[in-house]
Amino acid sequence: MKVLILGDGLLGKEIKKQTNWDSISRSTHNIDFKDVVSCYRYLKDYDIILNCIAHTDTYDKNKEDHWDINFKAVSRLCDWCNDNDKKLVHISTDFVYANSSNIPSENDIPVHAENWYSYTKLLGDGYIELKAKDYLIIRCGHKPTPFPYTEAYTDIIGNFDYVNVIANKIINLIKSKKGGIYNVGTETKSIYELAQKTVPSVKPSNSKKNMPKDVRMDCKKLNNES
Repeated sequence: MKVLILGDGLLGKEIKKQTNWDSISRSTHNIDFKDVVSCYRYLKDYDIILNCIAHTDTYDKNKEDHWDINFKAVSRLCDWCNDNDKKLVHISTDFVYANSSNIPSENDIPVHAENWYSYTKLLGDGYIELKAKDYLIIRCGHKPTPFPYTEAYTDIIGNFDYVNVIANKIINLIKSKKGGIYNVGTETKSIYELAQKTVPSVKPSNSKKNMPKDVRMDCKKLNNES
């Protein structure tokens, strides 16, 4: 089983660190995910393509950047994986569940938050779920470790955790050859409670008005199969 990681952001770097899987990125291979064709020549020798690339500027109002990277490129990558018999593992986000009236499981239809990031990520998930022959969608939230800021939000709750913890769970799902959609997280907590684990002196603060306050997910499926 040969895995190629697309992207060298926080999560991509951590997964590579824990596995030593090969990776490609804009900084090292001059790929442009808006023109996903530029990636194809690097993918052919691998069984699994792990997509960690996204436009993650959550509150950027530029619809085109969100659309081009989080949906259009993802849909084209999905089609290429189908045509070349590759499994697509796609990193999504807990933001697709933001402000749902319940704690959603993988079987629930997400209610997207009021930003183009979560909406286009949800569209990408939907395309893969409808079209992909072999796929694994991971919905998660991850933070740098140790927590890098002096203040942390007390009013945002979810199942997010430090990137090393989330990366390990993703790696285990890939190695176990899981498919479909998985919510990947740990116990419910606020960002402030998470931050205190590595920075006990962190100060509590409130989030901005337009930030989703509740990104909880039902992680029973993951926990029952771990």
